[in-house]
Amino acid sequence: MIPFKDENPTHQVPVVTVGLILLNIAIFIYQILLPNEQVNAFLLRFGAVPASIVQGDQLWSVFSSMFMHGGFMHLFGNMLYLWIFGDNIEQLCGHMRFILFYLLCGVFAFLSHFIFAPHSPIPMVGASGAISGVLGAYALRFPRARVHVFIWFFIIFWDVIRVPAVILLGLWFVMQLFSGVSSASDQAGVAWFAHIGGFIAGLLFIRYFEKKEYRVKF
Repeated sequence: MIPFKDENPTHQVPVVTVGLILLNIAIFIYQILLPNEQVNAFLLRFGAVPASIVQGDQLWSVFSSMFMHGGFMHLFGNMLYLWIFGDNIEQLCGHMRFILFYLLCGVFAFLSHFIFAPHSPIPMVGASGAISGVLGAYALRFPRARVHVFIWFFIIFWDVIRVPAVILLGLWFVMQLFSGVSSASDQAGVAWFAHIGGFIAGLLFIRYFEKKEYRVKF
C-alpha cells in the first residue's frame, strides 16, 4: 500500500514542510555527487553513530543525521510521507513549533534506536524517525481523515482506495513493531525502533506543541 494524498485541506502554505523536503533533497544531491570514496566518510561524519555518541563524540550528528538518506527510495518514501501528513501538523503547531516538534521527535527516535544498539558502529541516517513523530501526531489528531492509497496484487490487479488515517497509520505502526521485534539482534539495516520511538513521541508531545485553539483536553 502506498499513500499519495489525504483529504484534509489546510488554509496556510506549509513553508516548513516544503523547506524540510527541499533541504533533504539538496543534501542528497550533494551526497550522490561526491566521489565514491568520499561517500562513506560523509555518512560516518554526519550520520548518528551510536558507538561514537556513547563516548560523547559528534553529539550534533543526532540532528544532522535527520537530513541524510541512504538511497533514492529511502529519500522518496520519507519525503512522500512528509508531504502528505506534514502540512496538517504544521498548521496545528504553527511554523516554529512544528520545527521544534519535528526535531524533538527525531531525537527520541534516535534514542529509541540507541537503547537497542548503543555500541553499533553503523551510522543511522534518514528523516524517518522525525517523520514518524508527524505520523503519530496525525493519527491522534486526524484519525478520521481519509487517505488515498494505491494498492496492487501481483501486478495483475490494482486500485485506489480511501482509508481512515488511524487505520493506515495504525497498520504502519504495527508493521514497524513487528519488524523491530523480528530484527532486534540485527544492528544493520533499517532502524525499526527509531520509527517506533518517533511515532510514540509524536503521540505524546503533540499536545504540548499544538496551538491553543486546536488543543484537545485529556
